[in-house]
Amino acid sequence: MSASVTTAPPLPASRPARTKKHKETRLHRSGPMTYLVAFLFVMICIGPVLYIIIGGFRSNSEITTDPSGFPKTWHWENYSSVLENEIFWRQMGNSTISAVATTVGVVILGVMASYVIARYKFRGATAMYSLFAAGLMFPMTVAITPLYILVRSLGLMDTLAGIILPQIAFALPTTIIILVPFLRAIPNELEEAAAIDGAGRLGFFFRMVVPLSLPGVVTVGILAFVAAWNSYMLPLFILSNEMSYTLPLGVQSFASQYAVDTARVLAFTSLSMIPALIFFSLFERRIVGGLTGAVKG
Repeated sequence: MSASVTTAPPLPASRPARTKKHKETRLHRSGPMTYLVAFLFVMICIGPVLYIIIGGFRSNSEITTDPSGFPKTWHWENYSSVLENEIFWRQMGNSTISAVATTVGVVILGVMASYVIARYKFRGATAMYSLFAAGLMFPMTVAITPLYILVRSLGLMDTLAGIILPQIAFALPTTIIILVPFLRAIPNELEEAAAIDGAGRLGFFFRMVVPLSLPGVVTVGILAFVAAWNSYMLPLFILSNEMSYTLPLGVQSFASQYAVDTARVLAFTSLSMIPALIFFSLFERRIVGGLTGAVKG
């Protein structure tokens, strides 16, 4: 008696494999259109910046005749005259001091406040976090009048300290909102292990918390620096001496003095925004990585 051999039916083609291949084909087909749309958005964003930079190399007659054209002759003297201006470098230094001091203050105070809110359990912690979150909906334009009175009563008018302290205060809500998820995501086991090794709370803070939250710290530092560098309204109310102006105010003052010299105004504007533009471009990925980590946390 011969044993019957049962042949197993062939396995059907794997549907997930076909689905994956189909998705890859769709992505490949939509690639050129995606890049085209992205290129258009990039050109819309950087178009005005390129117009200002190139306009600084043109003459006033060329700008009047053809506002959107390229320079027939590159006039480097527009930029060299601005770079030889003592007021420009003084205002550049004022902006640098304001931005760096604001960034340092925001990072130090933001990390400490976020550490307390994220790692300590006490009554009112949630309310405190909500209070900082509510600060995001309180723009400086609403508070400019009482802020002006406060700065004047403190004797900080026409000083860099009069704009640095408010800038730190208004940057703290964003800083804490970003850093608290980073600090909450740190496992409690690390703190317990550090305590067993003899590290106190300050030791754990400096040795573990700060290094682990470095992506978020870099993110808030960059955001604070760029915001302080581009700040206009607060210096407009606080600063009155041209030698104490920051660059945004300097651009406005320079444009008023040389209203008929459009090419020099464009050159001054280009040199004023290039440092912040370069700084932001170099650390763009840090910002995206820090915000992604904050959302995951």
